[in-house]
Amino acid sequence: MMTREEHPPPVQAWTRPEGGEPGYVYEWVAAHIADRIRSGQLPVYAPLPSERRLAVEYGVSLGSVRHATRILRAQGFVMTIRSKGTFVAPQDSKGE
Repeated sequence: MMTREEHPPPVQAWTRPEGGEPGYVYEWVAAHIADRIRSGQLPVYAPLPSERRLAVEYGVSLGSVRHATRILRAQGFVMTIRSKGTFVAPQDSKGE
């Protein structure tokens, strides 16, 4: 049995590599993917890499990537087609 002193310290809030406010890992992943979409690195209707591949690419858990994908879907950045995958959705130019 581990003593109190042997437990690792609590994990601190994730900070985006560019700096900025601390936040959750899934928020950073969602923001980074949204930036990639806005910049055109991920064009409209392009398939997003699989969730497993994104988890490896960002070095985060699969759950964090799934949460980030849900956020992106809710914000209108991506659309998911069952049995096909997740794709970049057309962006409304009014909000930009």
